[in-house]
Amino acid sequence: MKLINIGFGNMVSSSRLIAIVSPESAPIKRIIQEAKENKTLIDATYGRRTRAVLIMDSDHIILCASLPETVASRMEEEDFDE
Repeated sequence: MKLINIGFGNMVSSSRLIAIVSPESAPIKRIIQEAKENKTLIDATYGRRTRAVLIMDSDHIILCASLPETVASRMEEEDFDE
């Protein structure tokens, strides 16, 4: 199991990650709201602005303060370490 650093010492499993998206669009905002209502939202921003939304295969939604490109590059760095 590979873990990706999403900021502030928080890690997610790369094998469970489905998508890394920007929080700007209306459909993503709806997904975030539904996750709040279903209690499957994890806020890992530590009070900062949400810059990336991580969609997991367990139907959990994770809010992240790092840019989507940053999270993706950290995932690619993990692939090079093999």
